[in-house]
Amino acid sequence: MQAQRFAIINGDDFGFSEGVNQAIIKAHKQGVLTSTSLMVSADAAKEAVTLASAHPNLAVGLHLVLICGRSILPPEQIPHLVDKQGNFSNSPLLAGLRYQFVSQTRQELRQEIRAQLEKYRSTGLPLSHVDGHLHMHMHPVVLRILVDLAPEFDIKVIRLPSEELGLTLRVNRSHLLTKLVWSGVFGRLRRYGEKMLKSQGISFTQRVYGLLQTGGITEEYLLGLIPQIQANLVEIYSHPAMPTAGNSWRGYANAIHGDPLNGELATGEAELAALLSDQVREALLNNGFEITNHHLLSQRTT
Repeated sequence: MQAQRFAIINGDDFGFSEGVNQAIIKAHKQGVLTSTSLMVSADAAKEAVTLASAHPNLAVGLHLVLICGRSILPPEQIPHLVDKQGNFSNSPLLAGLRYQFVSQTRQELRQEIRAQLEKYRSTGLPLSHVDGHLHMHMHPVVLRILVDLAPEFDIKVIRLPSEELGLTLRVNRSHLLTKLVWSGVFGRLRRYGEKMLKSQGISFTQRVYGLLQTGGITEEYLLGLIPQIQANLVEIYSHPAMPTAGNSWRGYANAIHGDPLNGELATGEAELAALLSDQVREALLNNGFEITNHHLLSQRTT
């Protein structure tokens, strides 16, 4: 008998802006999106919570922000983490080194991570999962803190990016060097994370697609990717958005990717179109995937 196959389709950066919120809700109502990740400190977070409450079938998790964004705690409480305006660093490398080697920073990280989890809990939304902006939640120090706090905040699922380099390159070979570097770095982090989460009974999917093609999760890419997936429990995430007054794609690209890949990122509108595509839906179904989310999966085991 063929194994059951499940695909979770997630939209990151819920709450970033009105345009992102609109796109995520549209992709949920009219497309294949089943899940999203909320930035609790972002400008449109309050609107996102209201929209999520009105769409109970949309699973919502925490998109932990520790880079390229604002803190929940005031700057004077976490001076080693943020500037005087409460902004985190825009450099993943520098932030990661500080988080690893500066003891004061590690203490403040725990305070801020707790504050973001408490802010999420105050929304009243069930917590589907936890992931992180620019995957900073994969940093060993950050992941350890999340695992320590998991019992208190009922964290049952944490995203661990994992996708096959060869598969991705067969579909799209652009930005080869970046893909090689990211595959190596996040491959190591994934192996570290798997051991930690397994030891604590925290779940994760077999594969997570989106990192190596960040900013380019188009219809064409998904139609090339889906038939090649071998795993039976996968997450595909993207960054859908709709243009709104005063918002530029360049600004959004910088916010979601840090350093855009040679300025050739697909727009959030193109990623939204992929999630609305009937062909993408058919590809998932024709390859045996049930389109689901972490809430629905948990109900199967209870």
